[in-house]
Amino acid sequence: MNTFENFGLSKDLSKALLNMDFSIPTPIQQKAIPVALKGIDILGSAQTGTGKTIAFCIPMIEILSKNKNMTALIMTPTRELARQVLGVVNQLLTKSNTIRSACLIGGEAMGKQLGQLRKEPRIIVGTPGRINDHLESETLDLTDCGYLVLDETDRMLDMGFGIQIDQTLKYLPSEKQTLLFSATLPEKIMKLSKKYLYNPERVAVETDNILLTNIKHNILNIDHNKKYKELLLQLSQRKGSVLIFAKTKHGTKRMAKNLSNDGFKADALNGNLNQNKRDKVMKNFRLKKFKVLVATDIASRGLDVDHIEHVVNYDLPQVAEDYIHRIGRTGRAGSKGSTICFVSPEEQHLWNQINYLLNPESVNKPKNIGKNSRSARKKSKNHNLKSKPSRSFSKSSGPRRSTKGKSLSKFSKHRGSRNNNEDSVEKRNPRKKSAGNVDSRPSKKRRTKRNAKGNSSFKSSRSRNNTSRTKGKTLGLRQRSKR
Repeated sequence: MNTFENFGLSKDLSKALLNMDFSIPTPIQQKAIPVALKGIDILGSAQTGTGKTIAFCIPMIEILSKNKNMTALIMTPTRELARQVLGVVNQLLTKSNTIRSACLIGGEAMGKQLGQLRKEPRIIVGTPGRINDHLESETLDLTDCGYLVLDETDRMLDMGFGIQIDQTLKYLPSEKQTLLFSATLPEKIMKLSKKYLYNPERVAVETDNILLTNIKHNILNIDHNKKYKELLLQLSQRKGSVLIFAKTKHGTKRMAKNLSNDGFKADALNGNLNQNKRDKVMKNFRLKKFKVLVATDIASRGLDVDHIEHVVNYDLPQVAEDYIHRIGRTGRAGSKGSTICFVSPEEQHLWNQINYLLNPESVNKPKNIGKNSRSARKKSKNHNLKSKPSRSFSKSSGPRRSTKGKSLSKFSKHRGSRNNNEDSVEKRNPRKKSAGNVDSRPSKKRRTKRNAKGNSSFKSSRSRNNTSRTKGKTLGLRQRSKR
């Protein structure tokens, strides 16, 4: 099928595609749209920028227009991707179409989203956390949901949304059509597909070839201290919008400020910004009000800006798969782009993993290929937490430091060495270790001396209280006489 007309779409949908200047479907659209129109579940793998959003939105609108009581749910990992998908949905919905949509994402006021839900939208786009919040508060009803899309599923699982996805799907009917899309298909995605997909059809597009042909890759081995000077040189030589990926949130803010001081219009995008600030930064970047956007990996998915011509990996990603999503921000929809990587000696092992991912046939497999994956990092973190010795003050633990030839520390003086030796127990509590009928109390002489001291201290404190009272009375009389 070379054109969208061959899909047999409705007039409103065909008109919307013409208004969007879409005439020839991409490979993922050619494979996925006919299968989805038949009501078959799909397990799809395609890189961002290949047009998979259109691939699941067109069948969704076509099916909803024929089934008036059906609703649809699209789940995405990030707010930016949810807004991007919602924008595509609204473009495909013409004014004559009565289907309404709503966006449920974190960082927005609940009142605003409740206003959208009161209009009874039939298409819900959002992130798992906020969708689950509305379901638990009974402000969202998905009992009529017959079309489910899990977009960027691998990213959602990496971000820890697996529990929210399971909880959300409990509110959906058992009979529904499910479309699961992911850039990569690791074992955890395959397990999820077996759990929620019914006889799915595998739809895949060879993304590595697309990335290598459309995007020009440049590698620069450089010391970390010389990266910023080289960045200024590269920016002066490149025209068009530039997206720079940095490792930390603070690093993006600092770099954007330094670039602005050095004559380049720049702004930062990271997870510390609230939703209004994020929207403002992205709006200004799309309108080309500044040239350089410095971002963390939050922008590696769901950032669809047509005029991004260059991607700079100032800091390499900690996971090799994220590199594909980063460079996928340029060269979208068949256009050409370029990317440059600054590789410091400390990051050489990261680049070896990325190079093997891009060229598995021509590059030798690195030794530490599995040590830096997300799953391996989570396992090591959990192992460190388990192996970390807990601070205990049990009787068998004893003092933490040896006290041979030295006086006991302040801690051991106050808390005791907590050994099971009988001598230490006798010293701490002589009454407890009394044998037979022997009276372990102090003698009468010592008791009388202590009582005398106690009585004298009590008398002195009592006299002090009496003097303070008399002083207070005299001060009160003086103040009254002055009045």
